[in-house]
Amino acid sequence: MTQLAAPPRRDERLAATHPVVRLLRRPEMGALVAAAAIFGYFSLATTSFLTPAGAATWLYSASLFGIMAVAVAMLMIGGEFDLSAGAMTGTTGLLVGAFTTQWGMNLWLAMVLALLIALAVGAFNGFLVVRTGIPSFIVTLGTFFILQGLNLAGTKLVTGQVAIQGMSLVPGFDAGKVIFGSTIPVAGLNLKVSVFWWLGLTLVASWILLRTRYGNWIFAIGGALQSAVQTGVPVRRTRIGLFMGTAAAGWLVGMLSLFDVATVQATTGIGQEFVYIICAVVGGCLLTGGYGSAVGAALGALIYGMILQGIVFAQWDNNWLKAFLGGMLLLAVLVNLSVRRQAGVRQ
Repeated sequence: MTQLAAPPRRDERLAATHPVVRLLRRPEMGALVAAAAIFGYFSLATTSFLTPAGAATWLYSASLFGIMAVAVAMLMIGGEFDLSAGAMTGTTGLLVGAFTTQWGMNLWLAMVLALLIALAVGAFNGFLVVRTGIPSFIVTLGTFFILQGLNLAGTKLVTGQVAIQGMSLVPGFDAGKVIFGSTIPVAGLNLKVSVFWWLGLTLVASWILLRTRYGNWIFAIGGALQSAVQTGVPVRRTRIGLFMGTAAAGWLVGMLSLFDVATVQATTGIGQEFVYIICAVVGGCLLTGGYGSAVGAALGALIYGMILQGIVFAQWDNNWLKAFLGGMLLLAVLVNLSVRRQAGVRQ
């Protein structure tokens, strides 16, 4: 009697994935749903939220946080943290202010010099992490305190106060304001130029993560470090580049803030580093690295911007914002964990 051959087993890796499952696997899906819910709530609960002035206000707030959140998200996907990111936004603004108002330096030269200093600090953070193996949380926490102390003590030493003012009198300020502090009318909204910087950076970061070799390296380092090393990924160079990226984003936000209000406080950016991390986590980034997206981080910042201004429009006590932040973080972690399990995404 002839025995029938068993049918060949189908490779599970070649099985078609349902479109819904593919959609759920996207890191930003949870943030997109949350953003829609918050937008709907404050649109109905307040009369100012959807007005042209109101929408421009929360978009501006979201843009400043979003620029940093996108850079921080890329770093977190690579498995690292930068707690000095918030202080860097103030440091770069203070440097430009001191160079120009106190020592008469050309504005554009001062801006380039501030950028180079920021990049040097980012490279220093990355070098210490990759060279010593000390967790980036500790390294950048130390850098945070150094920058905070320099911002406060240095500003008081140079100006005798804790702020630098008079930037609007610096030659070239009006030209710089066009790039970093202007307002652009779009569909009835007077949007700050920072909104367009935010959108542009999100697009560039998404392209890097999803379409370039460098993006593959970032995911590999954060998700499977040993495998990345064994396959020849330039781990050290990539990590240092990511830290320099967050520093450069800090410089950009510093310039956007400086040219918007023509002054900078020594405490600018202090305490916001955790907001950037929360925005990235709300957007789907794993604290363990190897998973996340730039779009998700941008949506996380949009959520924060809407809540920040929505509370004001609703005339609530501003102290509720901290409670919302904590709730957003816990809820985002739980939702992302549940969605990834349902969609079959490996932890």
